[in-house]
Amino acid sequence: MIAVVTIFILAIFVGLEVISKVPMTLHTPLMSATNAIHGVVLVGGILVLGQAHSVGGIVIGVLAVLFGTLNVVGGFVVTDRMLEMFKSKRGKR
Repeated sequence: MIAVVTIFILAIFVGLEVISKVPMTLHTPLMSATNAIHGVVLVGGILVLGQAHSVGGIVIGVLAVLFGTLNVVGGFVVTDRMLEMFKSKRGKR
């Protein structure tokens, strides 16, 4: 158990270090790739939820699918807002 917690904490530090080094111009493609990965995770969660037989498994599966859906939708909203910054205004032409 201590090894798993240690790996989790180290993964947090490595993730923060990697994300802090990403240039601003790459955030939109990075978000798009992350949304695709979360979509695959969401499909996997739905498939696992379909095989759950206990009440605890169903509750955890529903929560996982709910949070996965919120993550995917939120990621697409953020990506869309970022892409809107690069569109030209019609009134300025």
